[in-house]
Amino acid sequence: MQSWMIVVALGGNAILRPGQKGTAADQRHSLRSTSRQLVRLIQRGHRVVVTHGNGPQVGAILLQQEAGRSAGVPAMPLDVCGAESQGLLGYLIQQSLYNELVRANIEKSVVTLVTQTVVDSEDPAFSRPTKPIGPFYDAAEARRLAAETGYHYVEDAGRGWRRVVPSPDPKAIVEAQVIRDLVQQGVIVVAAGGGGIPVVRDPEYRILGVEAVIDKDLAAARLAEQMHADLLVILTDVDAVYLGYGTPQQRPVAQMTVAEARRYLEAGEFASGSMEPKVRACVRFVEATGKRATISALERLQGAVAGAAGTSVVP
Repeated sequence: MQSWMIVVALGGNAILRPGQKGTAADQRHSLRSTSRQLVRLIQRGHRVVVTHGNGPQVGAILLQQEAGRSAGVPAMPLDVCGAESQGLLGYLIQQSLYNELVRANIEKSVVTLVTQTVVDSEDPAFSRPTKPIGPFYDAAEARRLAAETGYHYVEDAGRGWRRVVPSPDPKAIVEAQVIRDLVQQGVIVVAAGGGGIPVVRDPEYRILGVEAVIDKDLAAARLAEQMHADLLVILTDVDAVYLGYGTPQQRPVAQMTVAEARRYLEAGEFASGSMEPKVRACVRFVEATGKRATISALERLQGAVAGAAGTSVVP
């Protein structure tokens, strides 16, 4: 049996399903079925690195930060909140995966690594914050918070005002070598949660946290590239990439070359907040490595790895 090194990027539905409130019990329940799918890959001899999103969880952490202000609890900056979400979700994924490995009589260790992602301090995103995070406010409260904190707030699709932060491009995963070493020892690693904690390097090459959010799929592609992975799998809540999505003419794409994917991206075929970064991440990984990347639903993970489900992006 051929053994691959696979980076699996979990979508939000792998951790929190529609209709759930986001309790620890909800997330444990969702992760049980997610972990069973991942263990099936491990049973086939594949080496697995797991990445994940953190949108709802870091949003809840930011709400807790706001609630604590009135009690005199110092609010933590966004990079620290991202680290908190990595620990929270990493713990739940790590424990769930371990328990499913025990059920399958597989003796393997699972570890969560607090992961930092280097971004360019000159990235144009820092002068154009666009990524909405945290709770919604009315206009008056948003103005007050902006004056108090210096944060940027914008109106978000008629739902209220939200803080927006930069979303710079990920350049490198600081802990990539450590992750490689662990994988070579047979350890299953949970890393780069929420796109990784955004950091920049100062003139003395030290790293410093910054107020930003990194796209989780682009970070997963960067990690997979640095890991020399054989396959990048991006899981989401649809079974494949669709052209004309949401229209009567929508149709799934089983495979597209990098050139075809680039044409679709330039034509605006994919929504910027959902499928567009996933396709872009696959293109980057395939261009950098010459390997395959795939986008599929969690329930079709095994078929996606085999190239029989989802959408494959190829050279």
